[in-house]
Amino acid sequence: MRTWLATAAFMTRRVAAKLAAAAALVTACAAAAFAQPQGEAAGGEASLKLPDLSQVSFLNGAIDGHKLLLIGILFCLGGLGFGMAIYMRLKNLPVHRAMREISELIYETCKTYLVTQGKFILLLWVFIAVIILLYFGVLQHMEALRVAIILGFSLVGIAGSYGVAWFGIRVNTFANSRTAFASLPGKPYPVYQIPLEAGMSIGMMLISVELLIMLFILLFVPGDYAGPCFIGFAIGESLGAAALRIAGGIFTKIADIGSDLMKIVFKIKEDDARNPGVIADCTGDNAGDSVGPSADGFETYGVTGVALITFILLGVKDPNVQVQLLVWIFVMRVMMLVSSSLSYFLNGAIAKARYGSANEMNFESPLTSLVWITSIVSIALTYLISYFIIPSLGTDLTQWWKLSTIISCGTLAGALIPELVKAFTSVESRHVKEVVTSAQEGGASLGILSGFVAGNFSAYYLGLAMMILMAVAYYMSTMGLAVAAGMLAPAVFAFGLVAFGFLGMGPVTIAVDSYGPVTDNAQSVYELSLIEAVPNVVGEIKKDFNLDVNFDRAKHLLEANDGAGNTFKATAKPVLIGTAVVGATTMIFSIIMALTNGLTETENVARLSLLYAPFFLGLITGGAMIYWFTGASTQAVTTGAYRAVEFIKANIKLEGVEKASVADSKKVVAICTQYAQKGMLNIFIAVFFGTLAFAFVDPFFFVGYLISIAIFGLYQAIFMANAGAAWDNAKKIVEVELKQKGTPLHDATVIGDTVGDPFKDTSSVAMNPVIKFTTLFGLLAVELAVKLASDQGTTLTRVLALAFFVVSFVFVYRSFYAMRIKTSAE
Repeated sequence: MRTWLATAAFMTRRVAAKLAAAAALVTACAAAAFAQPQGEAAGGEASLKLPDLSQVSFLNGAIDGHKLLLIGILFCLGGLGFGMAIYMRLKNLPVHRAMREISELIYETCKTYLVTQGKFILLLWVFIAVIILLYFGVLQHMEALRVAIILGFSLVGIAGSYGVAWFGIRVNTFANSRTAFASLPGKPYPVYQIPLEAGMSIGMMLISVELLIMLFILLFVPGDYAGPCFIGFAIGESLGAAALRIAGGIFTKIADIGSDLMKIVFKIKEDDARNPGVIADCTGDNAGDSVGPSADGFETYGVTGVALITFILLGVKDPNVQVQLLVWIFVMRVMMLVSSSLSYFLNGAIAKARYGSANEMNFESPLTSLVWITSIVSIALTYLISYFIIPSLGTDLTQWWKLSTIISCGTLAGALIPELVKAFTSVESRHVKEVVTSAQEGGASLGILSGFVAGNFSAYYLGLAMMILMAVAYYMSTMGLAVAAGMLAPAVFAFGLVAFGFLGMGPVTIAVDSYGPVTDNAQSVYELSLIEAVPNVVGEIKKDFNLDVNFDRAKHLLEANDGAGNTFKATAKPVLIGTAVVGATTMIFSIIMALTNGLTETENVARLSLLYAPFFLGLITGGAMIYWFTGASTQAVTTGAYRAVEFIKANIKLEGVEKASVADSKKVVAICTQYAQKGMLNIFIAVFFGTLAFAFVDPFFFVGYLISIAIFGLYQAIFMANAGAAWDNAKKIVEVELKQKGTPLHDATVIGDTVGDPFKDTSSVAMNPVIKFTTLFGLLAVELAVKLASDQGTTLTRVLALAFFVVSFVFVYRSFYAMRIKTSAE
């Protein structure tokens, strides 16, 4: 542990030095621009003022908006209680000491990793803090208290993402050993139930915390300061999620590849306790598949809410209608908790009746029914609650069902998209079976090509599905919404509501995503515990727990359940990336509103066109950034995995030992941490300075850039996530159904899986926070650029754009040439 901490401390010092130098460059480049005082007070999103929520009554005058949302806090507290109750239940489930010791070792390594990442995120926050201080404090002459609020709530956002991530790994590391132990009697239902309970605990806690913070801002912060709070909160949680998602994705796939390749090199079994990479792999399952998604989910729900609030305050002029829409949005968010919990209990009763005492079980079946039941219940409650909360919007008595239909398009997508994803990633999928068939004669080469086919086809079908549902939402927005709400660009609001609807099943979406890391870890905990080798273990378990043990059956169930976990990890990814892309539309609208003075300046509106060259060039540039990011994140995995494999091959001991030493296992974890931070450093600085550079070139160039990274990112992410999941479950078919571990076919599918690892769990999943961070930070960057151009002239902004681009390009260059694998001769 001391060695690992020393390595982490050394890395942190090196990172701190580089970040300090880069932050100093930001300050130096911008300082001259702020030398002369400016006259205008703060503008933009941070100056938005919330209307008085108590000025509008609801439920036929029975209660005002402020009091109605106060009741919502009680539901949030209930959600927190729900999450904690399941947490305590999982903690107190029976588990053999050998399995508990392994899960606690995994938790300790996860904890050390999170502490290291927490320090790293605070260093990254320095960049954001510098821009906030310079723009709001120096350029806009905003009062110190308001600037402090923005900075403070950016830290609250980081703490939220970080806190739910920490809670997620604690729950999952309880659940992994309990799931492994529950498999011993050979019954499938407990093996399904425990991971789902862990996921629901995380989902309810995540949504409740995020909603509680936003309700606190809405209800208890004075209206003049709410805008800064929301913007600071959104930027902070976006930064936290981006860092944890990207670094976690790099970490987990370094460990996963390093561990998996040993199966081919040394012909050892899955999760062999003698393999020093297995503990790092288990840590990575949590760092990448629990920490990352938890932080990402927290940020997704928060940023989507902030985007809708911003749109309502900018795009709707009537304060009464603003209040109606704001209260309605937040009541819908509370409904999310209710519908998910009701659906969970209903589905649980059905699943227990069907599978409670069964000997065979399709693990995907109850997860699928949970998603569909939640979608149906959420849609029904959406219409019901909308009818009572907004029976009329202005003088229009029909908007309640039209707005409900728009949200329901997103909620339906939250169930339809997983079904489409399963068609390309499930162990029952014809595409996945095609990967296996290809590999039987063509080895890894043809298996990999079939995975590419699955990913590409999935992008077509998912893209069309999203387009159709958004088209329905657009059509509904043309049916009087602009007149009823006095709203600018109602179609943009409709797209924002679709993104909101994507999240309508919030806790359940998080739950089925979190199911995967528990099932993956449960299989590993079983093997690492060496439970079968514990003296007199069968009699001990019978005596202490009154259970009859069937080891072979237990291993089969854990492997089969891992396949279901792989599938449902895959289903959540397009939902989150789809939300990022659709929700980004609403945030980009905020930029457009600022650039066109509320769409009144026709000359600037005309620049949002292919006829305006900078806008078109921005569209081209966004695609370049997405493809660079894909390469940079994968390169970090490649180099780190090379070093991990190098170390494991040199230090693995297969004779005379039962398990790898803790010191060797922690050294692999240190390698993963080191390259995760190196990769994240290059990516963050390149994205940060690239955003500044492109905003300073031309604001309409930047709008084109933001649109481009959203669209390119959507299809790149869907392709990579589903191709990777297809390769993963092809391996699972070979292991579970065909029983061909250790064969050339198994080797071929393992190779396909290692190719898919960074596809599905590094590059694709990180598109979501990168798009949202760029768009959110872009709100500040473009306002800063426009203000400077107005006050100091465009020459200065172009010079700064060049300076920022040079810094960005240096780190783009470094993301390969400083990360590439160096041989001993070099």
